[in-house]
Amino acid sequence: MIHVLDLNFLGIDHAIASFLIETSVGPVLIETGPYSTYASMESELAKHGYRPTDVKHVLLTHIHFDHAGAAWAFAKNGAKIYVHPFGKGHMEDPTKLYNSAKMIYGDEMERLWGAMEKIDGNLLMAPEHMEEISIGDKTFKAIHSPGHAKHHIAWKLDDLIFTGDVAGVKIGNGPVVPPCPPPDINLEDWNESIDIILGLKPEKLMLTHFGEITQIESHFTQLREMLSDWAYWIKDKWESGMSADEITPQFSKYTANQLSELGVDEHGVKQYEAANPSWMSVAGLIRYWKKSAG
Repeated sequence: MIHVLDLNFLGIDHAIASFLIETSVGPVLIETGPYSTYASMESELAKHGYRPTDVKHVLLTHIHFDHAGAAWAFAKNGAKIYVHPFGKGHMEDPTKLYNSAKMIYGDEMERLWGAMEKIDGNLLMAPEHMEEISIGDKTFKAIHSPGHAKHHIAWKLDDLIFTGDVAGVKIGNGPVVPPCPPPDINLEDWNESIDIILGLKPEKLMLTHFGEITQIESHFTQLREMLSDWAYWIKDKWESGMSADEITPQFSKYTANQLSELGVDEHGVKQYEAANPSWMSVAGLIRYWKKSAG
């Protein structure tokens, strides 16, 4: 049995999900959300008869705060945390990760993300690409899938793939859009990761932002188109000499208009912005174009 847990990030529904998988040896979580949503996590687990202490295995798609920020709290209860090899060191000592984020978010860190503490290295598992992890009667396959982040794993379970951010953000009947935060955005890697996932022929995708996708080919077609659209829109502005501070409000308006034109209402725009802040995509894509330019 798989349950989608809505972590009610910033009081906004359908912005960040965690996935509860029931196995023969107890519950497994994919994603923890940030520690700021830990009370919501406790409440969501309780709906299915579990407490955080019952969770002994946590599979992370990557180490960004909205996906992995509360992993340490489960590790304190003895849970094993499965993470990409590139992310393992940052989970063992998140000081650099936290301080980098604090430079961006400043006094908003606690409200947005909450605490992030060290995890005992003995509890951190770092599977290789396509490695299989058996937990009770379930077997999960780790699909290394960079593009959004170099430390990204999509997790395959039977005919499902839990995609983290590599399959983008899609809320309700809205469009799929690409989350492009710094520092690891890479368009070539992202498209290759999409090809890998398509090659595995899943029947469903499970998006952290947010929920179940069954129209997989059209979903990825739209994601590729939107990723290219955003990347080249920002590239044109950056190459014209505009700064990130100048581009950001224009891009925010541009993306809000896109969502509105595609039928997303005012609440939906807030959901998308909570799941995928537009200013972060400006920072991430400018960094990508700078690196591409040499």
